[in-house]
Amino acid sequence: MKFSKYVFDKWLEILFALFGYFIVLMMLFAFKISKEVIIGITVVFLLFFIMIILTGYIKRRRFYTNLINNVDKLDKKYLVLEMLNEPSFYDGKILYQVLYEINKSMNENVKDLEISLNDFKEYVELWIHEIKLPISSLVLMNHNHKTNVDKKYDEQIRRIDDYVDQILYFVRSENAEKDYLIKDTSLKKVINSVAMKNKNDLLERNISFEVELSDIKVLTDSKWLEFIVNQVVSNSMKYTKDNNSIIKISAVETSKQVDLIIYDNGIGIPEKDIKRVFEKTFTGENGRATSKSTGMGLYIVKKLCRKLGHKVRIESKEGEYTKVVISFAKNDFYKIGD
Repeated sequence: MKFSKYVFDKWLEILFALFGYFIVLMMLFAFKISKEVIIGITVVFLLFFIMIILTGYIKRRRFYTNLINNVDKLDKKYLVLEMLNEPSFYDGKILYQVLYEINKSMNENVKDLEISLNDFKEYVELWIHEIKLPISSLVLMNHNHKTNVDKKYDEQIRRIDDYVDQILYFVRSENAEKDYLIKDTSLKKVINSVAMKNKNDLLERNISFEVELSDIKVLTDSKWLEFIVNQVVSNSMKYTKDNNSIIKISAVETSKQVDLIIYDNGIGIPEKDIKRVFEKTFTGENGRATSKSTGMGLYIVKKLCRKLGHKVRIESKEGEYTKVVISFAKNDFYKIGD
């Protein structure tokens, strides 16, 4: 808060004060008051006038400087009222009360939206569990009548099942901590489950699925990790080459972390798209060309990895390969606690 601007804003009050002083001065001259008395009165007037201006400025400067600094520092700027004390000057009290009412109204609206959103999420989860039953029935019916049912139907049912899983994990990702259970998890067991789930697609597309894993264990939630790996593998299968397609899964263990590497020799990702592949609904050049991408798979992968405390990165060269690396930090404290 600048003093010059504050004084300029008070120009009307200053003008009235000077006009009042001029009238008093004329009266003093009219009554032939001595110059010494007039000078004394002028000095006292100026001192009190300056003190009034300075006092008002200091009070407001302290409050508004604190307000601006807190707004700049806070990520959630609507919480600024919690950082302020009610000011002592009247117009500041009015502003403080207005901010309080605005904050109160916003909190009430946010609460209503949260209730509405939670109700919607509960409905979506319920719908997903309900829709899983007929999907499972269709899978079983196809399995029991393999000779009479075209394989394309089975493939489409599996795609529907994958998309339903994607919705479920996306909805749960907002409150993942309520659903996951962190414990020692065998990477080999998770990869085997993913391989079994995609067995038919791998065979039909003649994709070589190679696993080079020792019995490495990481701290994670097995169910959530299986979904993450399955999303990456599904992406690899979408963008395979016509011949000699390979998906290779391996792991590298160091003293600080374990890196799970999912490699494929598919069509790769254009360099200009690499930095955006984890963005929500981003499909990129490959997705637009094949019409197979929703742009949600890798976004959910990134989100779930962040919730679980893992890191994920992607490397690729167009026309040659794509490599997704999921890093699991080692937690010695966790093991000591056991």
